[in-house]
Amino acid sequence: MKLHHLRPAEGATRPRRRVGRGRAAGQGKTAGRGTKGYLARHNPKMGFEGGQMPLTRRIPKLKGFTNPNRVEWAVVNVERLSLAFEKGSEADPGAMVERGLVRKGLPVKVLARGEIDRALTVRAHAFSAAARAKIEQAGGRAELVERS
Repeated sequence: MKLHHLRPAEGATRPRRRVGRGRAAGQGKTAGRGTKGYLARHNPKMGFEGGQMPLTRRIPKLKGFTNPNRVEWAVVNVERLSLAFEKGSEADPGAMVERGLVRKGLPVKVLARGEIDRALTVRAHAFSAAARAKIEQAGGRAELVERS
């Protein structure tokens, strides 16, 4: 048996309706559209509800908008940096991606959750003030990187 041999089960399909092909066909003359008027002569506009206020205009709309210029950051906390990097090493966005701390292609922002117990040179696109303070208090440096 091949794919082109398959047929629907007996009685599963019915012949299509040939509307508007004369009275003998069973759906002739007005073809199920009633008599006269816009609906008998045209296909109505999508969503038109016969003059009733359409659903799309009845329901409440959400306020506000989505800012198309919003910058989405790959966020990393100082506690994750202290776990992933050894003392004295450099933590730049490429190294953070390699260690699975952030996703590739997003600018990196360092936040201050947790504690950092080692001196690291951290390079990122942005720092929170508290994160910068914690890194420098541990004897490290926080350096900004240009966004590409």
